Amino acid sequence: MMINNQLSSKQHNNIRFFEEKLTNGLHVILHQDNTNPLVFVSVLYHVGSKDEDPGKSGFAHFFEHLMFEGSKNVKKGEYFKYIASNGGKNNAYTNQDSTCYYEMLPSDRLPLALWLESERMLHAKVDKESIDIQREVVKEEKKMRLENQPYVTALYEIIPSLLFKKHPYRSPIIGLEKDLDKADENDYKKFYKKYYTPNNAVLVVAGDFDMVEARKLIKRYFSSIPRGKNRLKRVVIKEDPIKKEIFYTCVDKNSNVPGVFLSYRIPKMTDQDSYVLRMIDHILSSGESSRIIKNVVNIQQKASYAGSFLETMEDYGIFIIYGLITPGVDLDQLTKALDQEIDFLKKKGVSRYELEKQRNYFEKKFISDNYSMSGIASNLIHYYLYYKNASLINTDIDRYRKITVEDINRVANKYLNKNNRVRLYNVSEDNKKK
Repeated sequence: MMINNQLSSKQHNNIRFFEEKLTNGLHVILHQDNTNPLVFVSVLYHVGSKDEDPGKSGFAHFFEHLMFEGSKNVKKGEYFKYIASNGGKNNAYTNQDSTCYYEMLPSDRLPLALWLESERMLHAKVDKESIDIQREVVKEEKKMRLENQPYVTALYEIIPSLLFKKHPYRSPIIGLEKDLDKADENDYKKFYKKYYTPNNAVLVVAGDFDMVEARKLIKRYFSSIPRGKNRLKRVVIKEDPIKKEIFYTCVDKNSNVPGVFLSYRIPKMTDQDSYVLRMIDHILSSGESSRIIKNVVNIQQKASYAGSFLETMEDYGIFIIYGLITPGVDLDQLTKALDQEIDFLKKKGVSRYELEKQRNYFEKKFISDNYSMSGIASNLIHYYLYYKNASLINTDIDRYRKITVEDINRVANKYLNKNNRVRLYNVSEDNKKK
């Protein structure tokens, strides 16, 4: 066990927390703040879409739904009722690397939250009836969020499948319908037993509670849950370098405005270059004074909407620079305009003033992310899971402070090259590129 009290030289809001690991492997992190009579409880399982076997895509996301179906001692559909009737709210999310469940409740309802999460971990209903119900729910979600939304197929299905040829990041988080249809009850039970174990989970409690009492409650509800029998061996699948630009045209029935998406495979989230790329992302497209917005959208008027975004993950990341055309402009012209901004950054870099502006932005963001109980809990989980060091919640900003003008130039030239990217044109059925 450990009490962390570390303070960065320039950090004013020191986050104190306590850590311990139960004998069954469950890692526990507690952050006590008695300012408001609320408590935030979160359990994160180290299992995401990248952990799915071939032909079984969508399992991690499917379990995000299935885990609300009920358990041995919680009737079907009562998870939400328990939380709502006690003045709280709850939800869950799945990404490529993890699945997280959380609830916010009045502080005197901490035992309820812990009991519900322990039920989910040990006694979840993984039966045919529950599976059949959630299979249809997931299919409907896929139609609403993916199949009927513009640009989504390109962003979340096609681009990852082109950037990654070997790594499971190539598959969509929500999964393929054919995989969900053919999976049976035994497949899902195996997945549950393998990944929904205390030694593959992190529990965080943040907010108004008594430290001694909270530790007793956690041990009461979780210490008797047995460790997982399977030893999880995670091997990072290495991708071959992209040596020639991959060009693809996506015909999108949901979009009326053609767009270009320039996508790059980048390092894992813990790599220092990923921090530099986050700053480059902000330089290119955050705010009216950013380079792409100012030059491509406002001055040249080549794009009606443009920007960039970074998706950082445990093994790799994806950096996308995009734009939607204005009338009279074609996708080749827009691509040229975007490439001019990229090339200018690579050749001229940034000024020290511009760099300091970005440092200030990330410092402000760092402080605001640690402002709420949910933000603190999320960051503690994030830093423990991916960095194996929850104390970075107080010091991670130092990695941004150390970024130099030279770092910006080096990283931009290393990753933002035409010969190692995917160039996707997203066109409507009425505007196919000839």
